Amino acid sequence: MSNRMILNETAWFGRGTLTQLPVEIKRRRFNKALIVTDQGLVTCGVVGKLTGLLDAENLPYSVFSEVVPNPGIRIVKRGVTAFRESGADYLIAIGGGSPQDTCKAIGTIINNPEFADVSSLEGFAPTKNACVPIMAIPTTAGTAAEVTINYVITDEEKQRKFVCIDPHDIPQLAIIDADLMDAMPASLKAATGIDALTHAIEGYLTQGAWTLTDMFHLNAIKIISGALRDSVAGIPDAVEKMALGQYIAGMGFSNVGLGLVHGMAHPLGAFYNTPHGVANAILLPWVMEWNAPASGEKYRDIAKAMGVESDVMTLDEVRQAAINAVRNLNHDVGIPRSLAEVGMQERDIPALALAASEDVCTGGNPRKATPDDIAALYRRAFNTTETE
Repeated sequence: MSNRMILNETAWFGRGTLTQLPVEIKRRRFNKALIVTDQGLVTCGVVGKLTGLLDAENLPYSVFSEVVPNPGIRIVKRGVTAFRESGADYLIAIGGGSPQDTCKAIGTIINNPEFADVSSLEGFAPTKNACVPIMAIPTTAGTAAEVTINYVITDEEKQRKFVCIDPHDIPQLAIIDADLMDAMPASLKAATGIDALTHAIEGYLTQGAWTLTDMFHLNAIKIISGALRDSVAGIPDAVEKMALGQYIAGMGFSNVGLGLVHGMAHPLGAFYNTPHGVANAILLPWVMEWNAPASGEKYRDIAKAMGVESDVMTLDEVRQAAINAVRNLNHDVGIPRSLAEVGMQERDIPALALAASEDVCTGGNPRKATPDDIAALYRRAFNTTETE
């Protein structure tokens, strides 16, 4: 069996490393950037920290700040137009997963114009050319989009999200600077943090997992589960640990895929604009419970990484302990208990289940799931009266 690893050309870690950006730009001899972000980050001054560095070094740029959560095809097309009109020759993505994903789609289409409809990028798109060079700067500790070959776009007309997987889209440079993450609201730290934990757990369980990615995922589970509570509480050292943990998870899952949690979370974002991390967090323990029979001894490793003394437990006990550890973490950081609390409508379950069964992430799940299986899981996660 062949296994492939694709990672950034260069990545910087640590507080204050944003200052390396002008150095990296000059080293690559780029001329002008299109900065892809959202208006909230412009308003709060985060983008200003970046543009201030560029101004000080007389490095020209334009700003595209129209990105919204769960970005759709229309936003990507506007971004493509903005890039062409700007005269830029490289991209800077600053923000959470939405700006990063939008940036990847823009850069891919610019150098592969036959995919200008955006929707044809779904799945393993046969692009021929590397995307426009991207420098990725995350402001949340969760998606790891700065180190992955994946991105997700919403088709607004068809009310669905689709996953794009393309080695040509990985950013050349990633800058993981926790100074940009401190000001995240506690609720956002919680949601993005459990998203990162989901990446690590699903990446460890997915059918494509192997020795090298297992190393990444188990370390990510340990770092994230140990730091998230304090990060949500605003402790700077924990914020920095989360920034590293989510990146390590991305190093793994980008190369082996995910599973049913993500497959089920994507339709929730498309139907109700549910925040992706919140959807993952609510679904994760339910899907872990369902996947347990197909997991072998892996839940013992997950439980141990999350601080559970699992060596003397039976296999059934340790599987439940791992699931409980996730539920306890969800509770401690304020994640809603049920999908009903975040606006899911029970009448939509058949359509949600069908969409989830067709999601590319679902194919990597360790246990095959039919639409009926998925519908039952949605009902369990929706039912606020069910005892966990």
